[in-house]
Amino acid sequence: MAGQTMGTTWSVTLQAGDGQLPALRAGVQARLDEVVAQMSTWEPGSDISGYNRAAAGSWHSLPAGMRRVVEAALELAEASGGAFDPTIGPLVDAWGYGPAGALDGPPDPGVLARARARVAWQRLELDGTGRLLQPGDVRLDLSAIAKGYAVDLVSNWLLAQGVEDFLVEVGGELRGHGHKADGSPWRVAVERPAPDDSRADDAQAVVRLDGLAIATSGDYRRRDFVDGRMVSHLIDPRSGAPTTHALAAVTVLHPEAMHADALATTLHVLGPEDGLAWARTHGVAALLVWREGDGFASAMTGTFASHLEEP
Repeated sequence: MAGQTMGTTWSVTLQAGDGQLPALRAGVQARLDEVVAQMSTWEPGSDISGYNRAAAGSWHSLPAGMRRVVEAALELAEASGGAFDPTIGPLVDAWGYGPAGALDGPPDPGVLARARARVAWQRLELDGTGRLLQPGDVRLDLSAIAKGYAVDLVSNWLLAQGVEDFLVEVGGELRGHGHKADGSPWRVAVERPAPDDSRADDAQAVVRLDGLAIATSGDYRRRDFVDGRMVSHLIDPRSGAPTTHALAAVTVLHPEAMHADALATTLHVLGPEDGLAWARTHGVAALLVWREGDGFASAMTGTFASHLEEP
């Protein structure tokens, strides 16, 4: 089964009778449409777009899924010292990566300064009833965590339908349960970046996904030039600018795709040294790959290494 969602594609491989497939496909698409309706900044009628337009001082009751994502985003923002920030929306727009469209060059310094002033996760307040305060001029952007949540939502729905063997993928984020039809486990290869940034033809690592999700945040195939410098498309909320360090890709394993997705982005923003240290301190199963000379170097946490299989 496959389809489209969130400006990308989704696919589900599973074991089920032919007669079950139409209902299962419809159910998967419905779960994904639910995430779009709640958390897509590209949809003017979504819950998040309504919140972003709301008046200062207004409180908003969040749907259950969006509330869970916001809670997780705020926890990670605090733990990472703001390397992950769900209020990054103004910076995403200022650099031309949001619904407003691409730019012909770097943003105007004044525009960038005003956008940066609006990014502060500490201004968000979520009360005990699930209401979120719009303190004024805050623009949520959950794109670094919502795809992972969508994978979890589909996975948990499939389990509730009695489907226990499946691999769910949304825009490159995956979560597997059980086994393939031949009884072998779901295995995923993490590709080795090529020196010329072309598609690699061998595996850096192979992991087994049974009750695990995997997410990768990388820029070795997508980098832009700003004022003659090559920069990432990933923005550091703390500096207000795209990252310029040597980190090329981060892969994270976690039981939940939502956390794998957000953690991969966080580690990428932190960079090779700080990201690896943070991952080790917080017990994150992570593989980091960075540019070194004409090639790449890599390191992984012990937790990640424990899931490896032979390529």
